[in-house]
Amino acid sequence: MLRILIADENEIVRLGVRHVIEGHDGWEVCGEAADGQSALDMAIRERPDIAIFDISLPGLGGILLTRRLRSVLPATRVLIFTMTSDDETVSNCLVAGARGYLLKSETCPHLEAALAALAVGKPYFSPVVAELLLEAAVNDRKRSSLEAFTPRELQIAQLIAEGASNRDVASLLDIAVKTVESHRASAMRKAGVRTAGQFVRFAIRNNLIQA
Repeated sequence: MLRILIADENEIVRLGVRHVIEGHDGWEVCGEAADGQSALDMAIRERPDIAIFDISLPGLGGILLTRRLRSVLPATRVLIFTMTSDDETVSNCLVAGARGYLLKSETCPHLEAALAALAVGKPYFSPVVAELLLEAAVNDRKRSSLEAFTPRELQIAQLIAEGASNRDVASLLDIAVKTVESHRASAMRKAGVRTAGQFVRFAIRNNLIQA
């Protein structure tokens, strides 16, 4: 039997969630709470498999509640069920230990899918939230990639963009032509391009150098 705890200040929301849970064979509600501290106390007593928390619980908010619950009951999976979908809140919930994030605007099948996923140890996110997470991951990877370029590589790229040849760059920076070629090849490899011109366009497009 999958035991689920519901914590939400709104009684109507709790009733709706309970209705979904009780309509599924093998699932049961082991407790309900209207504030964070009561939810934590009940969870410690009942040891649910899944805990459903709203972000804005009175007393002990959903994020802090998640962190405290996970510290004492690491096996309990937390599903955040809320109206809030900004990326900072989502990120804070995941860092606190939440395994799922569902918006209250979603239909009942999404709640069922979320609980079914968490029941077998899989994460679940509303489509809007999943898109936010994907975008954040892409931006983080892009930022990490851009930070990989050394100041010297960018300096050489800037000079090439201004029309300097390898020999000109070597003279201006007082380094060997082979050193210029080595830095240029390294930068091109990091950018995934084949020519110096392609790298210059890449650097300008990503605001690494001035056009």
